[in-house]
Amino acid sequence: MKILFVASLHHPEQLRAAVAATPPGARPPIFPPSMAQHFWEKALIKRGHTLDVYWRNLPIRQTQKHSERITPAKLISAALNRIPPQINPDVRRKNAGLLAHARRFRPDVLWMVGDNTVILPETLAAIQTEIGCKLIYACGTSPIVFSHPIDRAAARLYDLVLASDYYHGIQWLELGAQRMECLPLSACDPDFHHPYPLTGEERRAYRCDIAFVGTLVPHQLYSRRVKALEALRDFDLGIWSVHDVPESLRPFVRGKALGEDMLKILSAAKVCFNTHGDFVFYGGNLRLFEVAGAGICQVAEDLPGTRAWFPDVDGGKTILTYTDEADLRDTLASILSHDAERAALAARAQAHVYAHHTYDQRAARFDALIAALDGQQLTR
Repeated sequence: MKILFVASLHHPEQLRAAVAATPPGARPPIFPPSMAQHFWEKALIKRGHTLDVYWRNLPIRQTQKHSERITPAKLISAALNRIPPQINPDVRRKNAGLLAHARRFRPDVLWMVGDNTVILPETLAAIQTEIGCKLIYACGTSPIVFSHPIDRAAARLYDLVLASDYYHGIQWLELGAQRMECLPLSACDPDFHHPYPLTGEERRAYRCDIAFVGTLVPHQLYSRRVKALEALRDFDLGIWSVHDVPESLRPFVRGKALGEDMLKILSAAKVCFNTHGDFVFYGGNLRLFEVAGAGICQVAEDLPGTRAWFPDVDGGKTILTYTDEADLRDTLASILSHDAERAALAARAQAHVYAHHTYDQRAARFDALIAALDGQQLTR
């Protein structure tokens, strides 16, 4: 099967480094290892699929860094957003580029990665009609909170939406998508998500009792995370983020973390704290499965997906959950004082995700969903 991804390139420097490190004669990656699609790429290729990507955000003017400050880039973006996309020359050029790319590649599946602000519904409809491919939309965020109007307008064209959060999938159905599957887009790759050996310098730089890696701004999207972390300021807390951090948490910032650096940071910590954004009520963010794969004890908020994906195994927990800040503090204080229990929990979590939540298994489920679409066996 030929799959054409339509995505925005993040961290181009990581992609350049990965391509440069490709052994002679080997196929260079099309996604950087800092993006989850990199691991989907590996898993889908192993299953015999042919992949290509169309970058809808090229040329990249600068790496996006989330901030709550008013910046010149935000003002320019706001001005450009007032131009109807159908008459925006840059948008028209990118849509023409995708149409030409699809005509050359002739995909069986066009996989739209979420957060699309460029590709118009009429372009997708033209590709669907002319080439006859399936249109898949895959996203880990809420269409109510994040999606662009042109994204929502295309909902009825999507044969299948893959949603990390079950409730987000329902929202896509309400917007008109034909079918949805609650399939976490994140998972683990045992070749990458595992404990990493550290040099003495790395251990000194990364060591902490509680590590958090992720986004904390803007406040209206991540207030739950900020409130929880603020309740932990008297613990040995380390925060890594590629974006700005609220002033109340800046004393705990150690830097940014991508790719292997993130796994090294987790490997140096006793516990990883992982709570979802304000727009997630079922669960399923990237860190949930990555931390378990890295063999680290994880504490996350009590959500339906967290309970479903991380059940007790052999009479023991695979993840620790909390209900409020007081419960979080008690849970962390207890587990930090019990080294053996922490190690056993991390080992059970790693064994569980290696057995049930790898990208190879996600790719196999994706194949089954596409086969069911072809046979019209799925029910809405």
